[in-house]
Amino acid sequence: MGASNPHPHCQIWATHSIPEIPAKELATQKEYLEKNGKCLLCRYTKLELKQLERVICSNDTFVAMVPFWAVWPFEVLVCSRRHLGSFEGFGAAELSGLSQILRQVTATYDKVFATPFPYSMGFHQSPTDGQEHPACHFHAHFFPPLLRSATIRKFMVGFEMLGMPQRDITPESAAERLKALAEL
Repeated sequence: MGASNPHPHCQIWATHSIPEIPAKELATQKEYLEKNGKCLLCRYTKLELKQLERVICSNDTFVAMVPFWAVWPFEVLVCSRRHLGSFEGFGAAELSGLSQILRQVTATYDKVFATPFPYSMGFHQSPTDGQEHPACHFHAHFFPPLLRSATIRKFMVGFEMLGMPQRDITPESAAERLKALAEL
């Protein structure tokens, strides 16, 4: 998405500390587990599957949804149905299911404006520090910048960077559009 010469590419990051966003997620997941005795994203995924309003597509092992807190237009969260901390816990079914759901989400994105749809996507999993992280739930975030057309992008500027992000479309309307396109 951010390349001056657009092309598909991948980066793998390994750092000596947990970056800020995953660290906040992990702290929230840990606090929720300690307070409620259950995994936050397991519970959230079950709630979304019960309501189905923001679920785009799913299979036996993964669910793709527009989270209620989505800021980016057409933002998607992919969660494993089974509580998994990292790729290490995957079986053959999860590997196949993740491949399928990633293909379905990205193919659906390309249908939104009938053009290749840029996005940044990343996996969040348990830290690899040798410690147990039972609260951590494997998931992926998709952050696409396109807003109203293939040429109108969302930029986080001004108040959105210095105050708080603003939503251009509701998570429910984004999910409705993506869900209809996922079924084609």
